[in-house]
Amino acid sequence: MMACPPELMQLARSYTTALGDSRAWRIEGGHLQLLAADGRTLVTLAAQPAPLAGTSWRVTAINNGKQAVVSVLSGSTLTMSFTADGLASGSAGCNRYNTRYQADAAQLRFQVPAATRMLCPGEGVMEQELAFLKALSTVASARHEGNRLELRTANGALAVTLVREERE
Repeated sequence: MMACPPELMQLARSYTTALGDSRAWRIEGGHLQLLAADGRTLVTLAAQPAPLAGTSWRVTAINNGKQAVVSVLSGSTLTMSFTADGLASGSAGCNRYNTRYQADAAQLRFQVPAATRMLCPGEGVMEQELAFLKALSTVASARHEGNRLELRTANGALAVTLVREERE
């Protein structure tokens, strides 16, 4: 137990009591509501924005531009890191890339990425890089849940999926 100011302690007690009394839940207006046995709303929770700045990700799947989302080729690693000054950069599998991004709530847009121009060995690696960089230019929104980030097009199609890289 921590000794917090009385009003904060009361809020904590009320919240833990509501959690214990919850018997059902519903989502209404984008908010999670915990309900009592009689259907009364005990607690309403809203998702907190999770800023991209300062995060690093590993790409797990890409829209290949042929109406399919495909896994990253075995043996290749695609990454993306976001900085607070609006720069996204990483590895496209062989070449390094960077692009400016603009994030506002769930909306996310990338400028055309710039990439190094090394010839990459391995079957399909160059095609994968091209598909990844092209997919970035189609991104209109982002959905961040737990350690997963989905980048989607304006019509809701999946462009890129990523998992968060834990920093050591």
